[in-house]
Amino acid sequence: MTPPRIAFLDVDGTILDHGTTIAPSTVTAIRTARERGALVYLSTGRSAGDIHPAVREIGFDGAITNGGAYAVAGDEEVVAEPMPADAVDRLERFFRSHDIHYFLQTDEAVYASAEVQAAVVAMLSSLRAQLAADGPQTAPQGRPRFRDLATVDRARVAKAVFLSDSTDAVSRAQSELGDRFHVVPGSIPLPGGTNGEIGMQGVTKGSAITAVLDHLGIDAADAIGIGDSWNDVEMFQVCGTGIAMGNAAQELKDLADEVTTAVLDDGVHNAFARHGLI
Repeated sequence: MTPPRIAFLDVDGTILDHGTTIAPSTVTAIRTARERGALVYLSTGRSAGDIHPAVREIGFDGAITNGGAYAVAGDEEVVAEPMPADAVDRLERFFRSHDIHYFLQTDEAVYASAEVQAAVVAMLSSLRAQLAADGPQTAPQGRPRFRDLATVDRARVAKAVFLSDSTDAVSRAQSELGDRFHVVPGSIPLPGGTNGEIGMQGVTKGSAITAVLDHLGIDAADAIGIGDSWNDVEMFQVCGTGIAMGNAAQELKDLADEVTTAVLDDGVHNAFARHGLI
């Protein structure tokens, strides 16, 4: 029997714009591809509990979450690699020493202090006002679904995300933490400053995709990966075809095998059509 084709899709900026809008063609493409026998997986930096319900409702065969720290095939857990407790402690000490806002992700939820929750809400409000002239679909909508940082189980932390007014926060984190951690620029559309994502070295979307493909017995040559963010680089490297969204940074497009159109300009649909999934 010929093994099925498989596609791994980033969420924010790929399926979902950085708000709540999903192009109708994206929904149609995913459902049609699955009906025709292809497997379609989410591949996101978000925790499983923080994936937008509208994305979940499309229907998928599995998911890679937390930037590769967790993965499921159907209901079967394939990858579960939370951070060691001493690693979480080191990250929090780094954030506090540099006065950097941060939140911690488990696979179930996202946790932040009251101060950080207020800062993120204010940031989103500012960004919505800044982008209002471009139409409401371009701005993040709603409020983040945070839980109190004091209640997080630090034995289950999979990833950290940070926000800073400083323009060098990502490079500083890479310099001071790069010996043990995988630090990449984040995809939160801040009106200023920088944001980033931190996981353990060797724990990426690419490592989780490799584990899922091994579990399913599918060759990487039969996989495509579609994304728009820096946590998608390893996905591009592992999959037989890495496809950058039209809204991705040019530097990321240069690392992909192909470029499709933007998230609200039928990007996923056009990529699926080009590769015969629909």
